[in-house]
Amino acid sequence: DRVLLVLLARLVRTWKQALIIVQPDTLLRWHRELFRLYWKRRSKASSHQPKVAAETIALIGEMATNNRLWGAERIRGELLKLGRHVCKRTIQKYMRTVRTQEPRGQKWCTFLRNHAANIWACDFLQVTDLFFRPLFAFFIVELKSRRVIHVGVTRSPTDAWVAQQLREATPYGQAPKYLIRDNDSKFGSSFARVAATSGIKILKTPYHAPRANAICERFMRSVRQECLDHLLIFQEKQLQRVLNAYVGYFNQSRPHQGIAQRIPEQRSSVPSAQNAGNKVNALPVLGGLHHDYHWAA
Repeated sequence: DRVLLVLLARLVRTWKQALIIVQPDTLLRWHRELFRLYWKRRSKASSHQPKVAAETIALIGEMATNNRLWGAERIRGELLKLGRHVCKRTIQKYMRTVRTQEPRGQKWCTFLRNHAANIWACDFLQVTDLFFRPLFAFFIVELKSRRVIHVGVTRSPTDAWVAQQLREATPYGQAPKYLIRDNDSKFGSSFARVAATSGIKILKTPYHAPRANAICERFMRSVRQECLDHLLIFQEKQLQRVLNAYVGYFNQSRPHQGIAQRIPEQRSSVPSAQNAGNKVNALPVLGGLHHDYHWAA
């Protein structure tokens, strides 16, 4: 047996390492890890900075999202106004979580709110008649009041026809500062010249972004749901008459949820129940599809 062990010891030269539980490299690695853990605990113990409250983190995110022009230092100043002390580096850390891949600057919705009184929006609504032929209705809407400025109907919406609609919508120099439109090829050079002559700056919506023209899109949805879905259209002139009647009702009689139930062309104050008459008159609109209610004189 001893001879066999001597032979094995000569052949297997690493047999001594098997008798040692911990190798030197392992011991050094453990020491490095313990050293890192020691300094990590010590640095935490020496740091007196309190944890940032969840409400403050949420507030930083809200400020960074709603104020695209603000940097970390500007947000820090706003937090100081509220009595919350947060360092600039911490604010930058939480700003990165809400501003990923978004350009710094004014949002589209912010621009619309600031200039709504000077912005019109236009778009086309395609209508299919009784014989499955396409008709095109062209609308121009004022953003702030939701008032429909113009409506036109045609079977061939050429650039020249659309330019003429813009002329009719802006008599006597009554033009907005901005006009929102999509990238439809119907808006050509003639339309652009009329807009430039009237002092109107064209704002093109991004591709595949209907929400950029949301007010006009929502109005055309109302046209379908409250009018066209319930009627058979035979010809161009009939569609023009129907849309003129609906637009008159929409502008002068229909309360609008987007402007706190006001009427786009509301000219008189709402009468109180005490001062109103005893009888309510109902005037039919579009053959009774809708009714306009007024106190009897």
